[in-house]
Amino acid sequence: MAPESEVQVAEALGQRTHPATGLIQGALWAVAGVAATASSIGSRDVIWSALAVPLGLVLGMGVGFLQWGFTRYVIDGTELRITSGVLSKNSRRIPYERLQSVDITEPLVARVFGLAELRIEMAGGDKSRTSLKFLKLSDAQELRSLLLLRAHGEDPQSLDALDHTGTVLAAVPSERIAIGTLLSLDFLFAVIGAVALVVIGVWFDRFLAILGGLIPTAFWLVQIVSKRVVAQWGFTLTRTSRGLRIERGLLSRTSQTVPFDRVQGIAVEEPFVWRFFGWMRLEVDVAGYAAQDDEGGESISTLLPISDPRLALQVIDELIPGNAFNTEPLAYAPRRSAWFAPVGWRYRALAVNDASLLTRAGWIQHTRNIVPHQKTQSVAISQGPLQRWLGLATLDVHTPKGPVDAEARNFYAAVVRREAFAQLDRAHAARQRTPVIPHDSETNTPLGGPR
Repeated sequence: MAPESEVQVAEALGQRTHPATGLIQGALWAVAGVAATASSIGSRDVIWSALAVPLGLVLGMGVGFLQWGFTRYVIDGTELRITSGVLSKNSRRIPYERLQSVDITEPLVARVFGLAELRIEMAGGDKSRTSLKFLKLSDAQELRSLLLLRAHGEDPQSLDALDHTGTVLAAVPSERIAIGTLLSLDFLFAVIGAVALVVIGVWFDRFLAILGGLIPTAFWLVQIVSKRVVAQWGFTLTRTSRGLRIERGLLSRTSQTVPFDRVQGIAVEEPFVWRFFGWMRLEVDVAGYAAQDDEGGESISTLLPISDPRLALQVIDELIPGNAFNTEPLAYAPRRSAWFAPVGWRYRALAVNDASLLTRAGWIQHTRNIVPHQKTQSVAISQGPLQRWLGLATLDVHTPKGPVDAEARNFYAAVVRREAFAQLDRAHAARQRTPVIPHDSETNTPLGGPR
């Protein structure tokens, strides 16, 4: 065993990521060069753009190795520290009590080398994400477990005793994901639009003239397939002791954990064609995650890309026990709200039970938004001039920015006012039943002993 002084020096210097990081960075830059070349096909600069591939590879490797040489991370008893920077030094300190989630992603190029990126989400702030690129997959998994143990104030010595398997709740067949995408209205509209443009171009012999519309339509199709098929390929949902673990991706693999106590709401979506097959999609708001899509266009809010009602309700019950999914609505949008939604008003409803509030809307795509009472951040009542004249108002139950939008639009104003104050009372009562456990600021352990 190394002397104590050597251990202290090693901790001060920190650890490096994998040496292949520079090579992977160069490959990623080369891919960007290929994209630049593809976008220049047909232009006079195609030869110069072709040089972007080797130049991107060389420059990317150079920059990557420099960044790798000046990047180190240290894990001590109170925080994770990451230092980086070639010309200017940057030190990022991440206290364990601010950790929201620790996920693992395996970009395609990194998977070739058996490496992965560790993504760390913190509470609050615009720059809440920090990442370590790249580590051996086994090292990334071990480091994630260690950080989660630290964040929960548990003994790191129990790392070997952690159960990394869990119980598989759903393994979504990839062919069903592909079929569901083909049957979505936006994909069908994109295909119809592309075919129509090609037919018009051929019929009128003006093919070059319609390229301005054909290229964006083709790009739209690629985005749909990339986000809903490629990114969700091999989707597996597993119950673990800390939450639901999501693993997905055809080219790049992602392992993401949805902690039980950080779920802010769930959106249940039933696209028009899917309803004939009884399929639905689940989206989730999770505290600590950015609201936008992940890097590369992958949705980080998808809880189940496609599911039957039985499985969907089982997953919802895992995260929001006793939810209001099947609760009879206590209020519907009145007929006079047809001034705002001539068809959709019939599908708007509000339901409440002891655990959560649910809003229902949409006639082309049915959507239910479920918010646990204790996760209600605030409640708002809005009323425009025409709404005042008709005696209507809109109730908004606020959650973090994301796919969940719990809104009861154009209900009777008296009902909205009553339910707004009632929801505040329900939220207060729910928080009293599940109080926040105070933590020691120095040791990050719950007061009164570890949980």
